[in-house]
Amino acid sequence: MTKRISILSLLCFSMLSIFKPVHAQQDGGPVQAVSRVVEDGGTGPHSAIMLTERTLPGHTVFRPKDLGVFGKSSKLPIIAWGNGACANSPWEHVNFLSEVSSYGFLVVAIGPMPQEGDKRKEKSTSSQLTDAINWAIAQNRDKKSPYYDKIDVKNIAVSGMSCGGLQTLEVASDPRVTTVVVCNSGIFKTPGNGISNMPNLTKESLKKIHSPTLYMLGGEKDIAYANGMDDYHQINHVPVFMANMDVGHGGTYSQPHGGEFAKVATAWYKWQLKGDSEAGKMFTGEPAGLAKNPNWKVEKKNML
Repeated sequence: MTKRISILSLLCFSMLSIFKPVHAQQDGGPVQAVSRVVEDGGTGPHSAIMLTERTLPGHTVFRPKDLGVFGKSSKLPIIAWGNGACANSPWEHVNFLSEVSSYGFLVVAIGPMPQEGDKRKEKSTSSQLTDAINWAIAQNRDKKSPYYDKIDVKNIAVSGMSCGGLQTLEVASDPRVTTVVVCNSGIFKTPGNGISNMPNLTKESLKKIHSPTLYMLGGEKDIAYANGMDDYHQINHVPVFMANMDVGHGGTYSQPHGGEFAKVATAWYKWQLKGDSEAGKMFTGEPAGLAKNPNWKVEKKNML
């Protein structure tokens, strides 16, 4: 009987060793990165993974699984992402962010990596977008980092949805920012919006934007529609593109591969951060290429 118990104990120990979480600390060493594939890794040429980096545990990283194809001739532009509801987790946007990343981008989202079914309620701050940018730049120059000399630190986007869009606008003045993407969001017309966790911006903040800007809204059903459209009308000093799809405030982020919003955002990132003129055709011309898509209504200013 004792021998049987010992054998069972040994088998149980072996099974526990096999299924040990990859984030467990081993032999007193550093905590290892945890990663998983969202959906099928995206439709782009670089299958993406979602992971926690031990050097940035308060954020979630989305990036191509194979970093070996990136280097001096092909680098990863940076996209810092803020979440809806000021959530300290990108759980609502993982399909969207994974899809974008699969086209060769390093996406760093506010909040720890969500687990299956995880819907964190903790709140975030705009400064976490700056933290994401600072981390990526530091990784690029760290010879011990897997990202060493693989990140395009001269092409950086700040982006976010709803409250994350306001966080984006709060840090858009950062001189390192190359482009701005505001999703289902806009600055409240009346200062003091009554929602304490949101950045309390005024329309004056729009004057601090210094780079091409994309707004994606959910049409008139979107609670941010009036604010976002007013932002668009007030921005007259940089190129700005307004895209509206009649889906309401929730966008298409949770749809397979992020739906239509991911297609438009990815094209914008490819154009603005990678110089892809073919992708840029979605936004250029009269009418712009996206205007030919019946799902979208578009406007633009200061753009060809």
